[in-house]
Amino acid sequence: MVHQLSRMDRKGSEGFASLWWAYLLKGLAGGFWVPVLTNILNEEGYSSWVAVAFAIIPVCALISPLIGGALADERVSAQKLFGWSSIIGGLLVALAFSFLDFGLPPIWFIIGLAAYGLASAPTWGLLANIALTNLGNPEKQFPLVRLSATFGWVGAGFLTSYALHADSSPVAGYAAGVAHVCAGIIGFFLPDTPPLGKGRSWRSALGFGAFALFKNRDHAVLFGVTGLFSIPLAAFYMFSPELFKALGSKAPTASMTIAQVTEVIAMLVLGAMMVKYRLKTILLWGLGLSVLRYGLSGYAGLTGMVGWHLAGVGLHGVCYTFYFVTAQVYMNRRVEPRLRGQAQGLLSLMTSGIGPLVGAFFCGWLRDVCVDENGNGWQSFWWILAGVIAACTVAFAILYRGRKAGT
Repeated sequence: MVHQLSRMDRKGSEGFASLWWAYLLKGLAGGFWVPVLTNILNEEGYSSWVAVAFAIIPVCALISPLIGGALADERVSAQKLFGWSSIIGGLLVALAFSFLDFGLPPIWFIIGLAAYGLASAPTWGLLANIALTNLGNPEKQFPLVRLSATFGWVGAGFLTSYALHADSSPVAGYAAGVAHVCAGIIGFFLPDTPPLGKGRSWRSALGFGAFALFKNRDHAVLFGVTGLFSIPLAAFYMFSPELFKALGSKAPTASMTIAQVTEVIAMLVLGAMMVKYRLKTILLWGLGLSVLRYGLSGYAGLTGMVGWHLAGVGLHGVCYTFYFVTAQVYMNRRVEPRLRGQAQGLLSLMTSGIGPLVGAFFCGWLRDVCVDENGNGWQSFWWILAGVIAACTVAFAILYRGRKAGT
């Protein structure tokens, strides 16, 4: 990474450094509270509210990413919008966890989490737009910048357990709030990314102009497949730890971290791959390997051998990076500049809103249908999901065209 930086010009290096820190802090913010939320609610006696808490963020992601993208395209510089959204989101997530800390009814926590979701949901799309717009060589440099979010997520896990001792405490939410506020402050020092559009209608202000992107065949295929792919993807964090436990793993949470390790490796090689291969090829690898990933977990359920599931989880980081990071680069290459913020917002709508929301209910229903009280049937659960991803892969391969070499 240092070698990569040494080859940039001075301006590019400054932008790289500030973006790297912004992504690191955003990764820290999520890593502090998301993995331990279930334990916190259980500790407070609110286990029946776990599903609601995990569903509320995707619901909010149905609303605000498009609006945030539209504002960045037409009215407000993206770095300023990112800064204020992160700061407000940080204050709101800390407020939400304070409701738990002070013993208020859980509905207050859900309301606070919803407000946090509305404020912060656009930030990932905004940050991607800023990075891809301003990096001198986005195909090579963006994966390296995005990598810092993975470091942040992993680092937050260690800090939560060993420094804050907050595996079941609202303190994890306070730490997330601090990280969000710090990311927001850095946001004001990110490269200037002014709005390029001129829309003034209420329709454009709400981000509905982004749906015009569906008129382009490749855009429509990418958005549609991304939304469908995100449905079975919801099962990964929902049920992979449960399968580890059913297979006799003594440390299911630790076993899940192999996905972050492989994500780091994939980020480091993705930049070189984007120079050598078409984006379509890399996207298909991400989808195809995801079929294998769930297939391995299904085979683990059939044989009772935990190693196959560990291999499947290890593929997750590669699959996620190859598909979703490449999809963000696609938006920068193929969407006209005045709509890029909205395009990233629409991508966030698919990956953080519609897909996870539908996936939470579908995968939960499928788990109940396939897996009995004795823990039998996991192979059917994972293989059915692998079949869904295989259908997405075939659809993308047939319907996506690409307009020239490299796309």
